[in-house]
Amino acid sequence: MRRIRSISIELRNSTRGPTVQQTEAELRSIVAKRQPWLKCPREQARAGARPGGRCRFQREGPGIDRSAGQRSWHVVRAWAGALLLWLGGCAGPQSALDPAGSGAERLADLFWAMLIGAAVIWFLVIGLAVYAVRLKDDPHHPVMGNALIVGGGVIFPTIVLAGLLTYGLILMPALRAPGDGLTIEVVGKQWWWEVIYRPPGGGPVVSANEVRLPVGRRVELVLSSPDVIHAFWIPALGGKLDMIPGRETRLVLEPTRTGTFRGQCAEYCGTSHALMAFAAVVMEEGDFEAWLAEQGRPAAQGRNAEAERGLEVFLADGCGACHTIRGTPAQGRIGPDLTHVGSRLTLGAGILANDVEAFARWIAHTQEVKPEAQMPSFGMLAERDLLALARYLESLK
Repeated sequence: MRRIRSISIELRNSTRGPTVQQTEAELRSIVAKRQPWLKCPREQARAGARPGGRCRFQREGPGIDRSAGQRSWHVVRAWAGALLLWLGGCAGPQSALDPAGSGAERLADLFWAMLIGAAVIWFLVIGLAVYAVRLKDDPHHPVMGNALIVGGGVIFPTIVLAGLLTYGLILMPALRAPGDGLTIEVVGKQWWWEVIYRPPGGGPVVSANEVRLPVGRRVELVLSSPDVIHAFWIPALGGKLDMIPGRETRLVLEPTRTGTFRGQCAEYCGTSHALMAFAAVVMEEGDFEAWLAEQGRPAAQGRNAEAERGLEVFLADGCGACHTIRGTPAQGRIGPDLTHVGSRLTLGAGILANDVEAFARWIAHTQEVKPEAQMPSFGMLAERDLLALARYLESLK
């Protein structure tokens, strides 16, 4: 930024010296020769031309002083850019302001109501401050001053805040209403999610790192954790709730439209907390029932020689000690169930795509992808074995 340069010149009158007008003319001539882009307005010179007075010469060259219109245009552009950035955060698969569930809709309504209430209080307080300081410089009558303080600073905010509190309490019964049959247990672990579906009249179906819901049904989620405090949150579908070791908490979600949304652990839980996400898929009722029935079946076996080789590597290198693949000898319970891992949208709890290359990267470089995960890196595997294992896991649809 160019600085406004100024020159202060002392004008002193003396009985034997030149007159003020002569001094001013000489100074203007000298300045014009040395710095043609400087000038001293006559009004400033006259106002400062007194014993001990000062006359300030300010730079007025092109590109230095911007017009009021130019400054206003830059301010408007800055505010417009900030507004576009703010509005851009109101949509997307992980936005609480783009609701896709009944609970999220009520929470979004509460947010806008609180925002409007806060804006009303803010404008009132600022308006009173501007009125008291700028618009009315004269002393205020004591009665008027007390009325402004008590009415605008106490009574009005109390009424607005009480109204917002009442509105929020009215929403609570609907948010806490029970589900209509389907129950899903979600267990938060460092740093992945175990998901167990318990449909009415059916056996449990175990999955991991992905939650699927039927549209239009109230589903009850039973949340727990065996290690540290986590927080389950799908912003587009509902509120968030803590998962506390030794306790069970319950959350009911009722999706209102189909789509794929993003969930996230919202409570810091260790080194890879930011890498503990999951996909939330809302499906039509019929599609969900068909998907759930397919997930309950054992893994398909013996599709080709490479798949057989991948299973051999899986069992020979001890993967079955931590992971389950139903229909095989692998019955581990420490890590995620991999029976249908190839059908999930992501790997590693929402951080990798689900393809052969991602499987190979995860297996060989686990600690680089997710630091301090319980699974060690298997970089010692031969490239042929690593590729066969990755292709086998990707085929488990």
